[in-house]
Amino acid sequence: MKLNRIAGAFLFCSAIGIIPQANADQLQEVQARKELICGVYADVVPFSYPDPKTRALVGMDVDLCNALAKEMGLKPTLKPLSVEARISEVKMGRVDLVIANLAYTKTRGEQIEFSNAYYITKEVLLVKKADAGKTLADFEGKRISAAKGSTSEQSIYMSVKNGQAVTFQDSGSAYLALQQNKVNGFVTNMMTAIQYAQETKGSPNELAILREPMALEPIGAGMRKGEPAFAAAVNKGLMALESSGEFKKIWDKWLGPDTRYGITRTEKIAPLSELKFQPMP
Repeated sequence: MKLNRIAGAFLFCSAIGIIPQANADQLQEVQARKELICGVYADVVPFSYPDPKTRALVGMDVDLCNALAKEMGLKPTLKPLSVEARISEVKMGRVDLVIANLAYTKTRGEQIEFSNAYYITKEVLLVKKADAGKTLADFEGKRISAAKGSTSEQSIYMSVKNGQAVTFQDSGSAYLALQQNKVNGFVTNMMTAIQYAQETKGSPNELAILREPMALEPIGAGMRKGEPAFAAAVNKGLMALESSGEFKKIWDKWLGPDTRYGITRTEKIAPLSELKFQPMP
């Protein structure tokens, strides 16, 4: 009778188009559809943002997604995401991977797989020019803004004693809170901080970057756990971009010495296990 019930259930599922099957290997899936679905920021300069003329997404992360897909022999498809949606979209399989300035943390490392780090960034505190000479200790108990769900938010609890995190859905709103004197500082990544500091230079609301960093963060691509073949293929592709010099070209185009950010690349793409850093919770 038990076998008959199982057979009946299988026939019913077949009749309505549901065939029980084991989960397919992710690498096989992307190779079969010949497409790499890459989650990127919806609007964060210089990583991924709409071109003012064409409205197409451009930026460092966009170029990296395209180059990685090409290296893997796949067609790139970009899916714009909010900051807080990056982890959930990967876990639910709505994207194959996320390349959106995603920093490694202990919590994230428990939820998703991280690729080799393709650069290391700093979380920094952006303040009014009058406060530029202060240290992090001077902001004890102060209100500090950040994008919700970001490592910028986490760095407040880790680096500022009794810091009061005031979070917003995007970095632009967190920045505006500082300009409107609703907070005493705004935490963001170094590139975004440089952009805001340059935009306000010479104005009554001029901002400055506190010299003491909030945190050091290795940045990598986020992928689903339990997919070793896919993770290995992604890492192989990243290392190939390093060896060919293609990633250096992408870096120099968006962040290098001749850009507004003026950052000289000193690290090479490497596994997280080879890096020396204090991971955030």
